[in-house]
Amino acid sequence: MRHRKAGRKLKRTASHRRATLSALSTSLLRHKRITTTIAKARETRQVVEKIITRARRAAGLKDAPAAAIHARRVVGRFVNDQAVLKELFSTIVEKIGARAGGYTRIVKLGQRQGDGSEMAVIELVDFKDSEQAYIPNT
Repeated sequence: MRHRKAGRKLKRTASHRRATLSALSTSLLRHKRITTTIAKARETRQVVEKIITRARRAAGLKDAPAAAIHARRVVGRFVNDQAVLKELFSTIVEKIGARAGGYTRIVKLGQRQGDGSEMAVIELVDFKDSEQAYIPNT
């Protein structure tokens, strides 16, 4: 039984699951909107919300540069692209502003043609720039 066990396994080992969520999180922060399965979108949402919250708190620590650097390194463990990391701590954090949470939105799309898996679009809420959703290899 899985009592008191949070999160979905996604039919992956722990290391594969961490790599998958890291890649999806990086893609979401890069493209602002991606298409994936509902289960992956929900797990990615949890990761991205925590990443953005940590980046927001680090942006408020202008007087404590060591803490801000530490937060950047912690976020860098999950965001594997330096350009995306720089964009997160500058553009995304500024645009999110004083929002108290709920940085992402999940919109259900229906079933995938090939295997009938439920699909969804996950996007950053305050970014309407991207018209087309990026579709990673899921």
